[in-house]
Amino acid sequence: MKISLLRVLSIILGSIIFSANLSFAATLSKIGAGEGEVGIVAWAGYIERGDTDKNFDWVTDFEKETGCKVKVKTAATSDEMVALMNAGGFDLVTASGDASLRLIAGKQVQEINTGLINLWGKLDKRLQNAKWHTVKGRHYGVPYMWGSNVLMYNKDAFKGSPPTSWNVVFEKMNLPDGKSNKGRVQAFDGPIHIADGALYLKYHRPELKIQDPYELDEAQYKAVLDILRQQRKLVHRYWHNAFIQMDDFVNEGVVASGSWPFQVNILASQKHPIGSTIPVEGATGWADTTMMHVNAPNPNCAYKWLNHSINPKLQGDLGAWFGAVPSNLSACKGNKLLGDNGCAVNGLGNFDRISFWRTPVSNCGGGRTCVPYYRWVTDYIAVLGGR
Repeated sequence: MKISLLRVLSIILGSIIFSANLSFAATLSKIGAGEGEVGIVAWAGYIERGDTDKNFDWVTDFEKETGCKVKVKTAATSDEMVALMNAGGFDLVTASGDASLRLIAGKQVQEINTGLINLWGKLDKRLQNAKWHTVKGRHYGVPYMWGSNVLMYNKDAFKGSPPTSWNVVFEKMNLPDGKSNKGRVQAFDGPIHIADGALYLKYHRPELKIQDPYELDEAQYKAVLDILRQQRKLVHRYWHNAFIQMDDFVNEGVVASGSWPFQVNILASQKHPIGSTIPVEGATGWADTTMMHVNAPNPNCAYKWLNHSINPKLQGDLGAWFGAVPSNLSACKGNKLLGDNGCAVNGLGNFDRISFWRTPVSNCGGGRTCVPYYRWVTDYIAVLGGR
């Protein structure tokens, strides 16, 4: 597997060392006339205008109502999001928990005036003060969507029965179709995948005493790197582009990988034999927050989008499209695309079982010293390179 210099640089740029001294940008006190556009760095599938499926469009009406043209830059990983926000020129980013605190500590995002967010009180109470976007009582974003990473699998390879363990992507074996998994599985192309390895070992090697997949001491960390090096020998591709991963499942013989419900939903809708499951070890996940750049060039359009982003119609449609759970729970009823059972199907009851992405730091509490994120970055690059 080749790793481009640009990809390596984007990852390194994304690894920011935390600072204890945070300064806070002045927040908008009133939403004025829109500037004509808003630039958003987003995950694939998060900002839809009906190009892929005409039923999923929450951009067109916003542009008509506000006059703010939506420009989207799709990012493949949290590290790429951090790098893009560091470079500037964007207004908003749909940041996951492994990026949000880095953006706050790096002084790249500004405090949000929640008084200007009309539906703030309707947001899930578990998300309003979440530690991945709230620092010293100040909110640095508006909760957008959350969900779990899933094990996507080809039903033909698994004889119609979902795999029960992540071992199908970590350990060499023959799958139920009688063929080896070598060269037929994938893993995520981002340092945060180390947490998936840690979660796997937490279950299978209790003697390591891993309590939190983002808080690893040196011995635990070494064990996780070892399992990832083992996985490296099996991996067909480290994926970061959702659409390329879907093509790999359809045309390249890939049959199992950690993935997002987004890919599963699209492939299933196209009648491919694709399913997903959360195995016995549990899963990592993401709780994404729309954050505003400290020097956003279009702050009024940005606030207009922040308000639009949590209206029940958009939230329900996005939940149906991505297979995730809305931050505005009123979207869970009455949305024809999501359906009244959609939130439950997408994992509403699993919130406390998900190990949500967050940035590892050296001071992990209780007098423990853990391996910080910059080490995850450099060591994961080494794993991908076969070292």
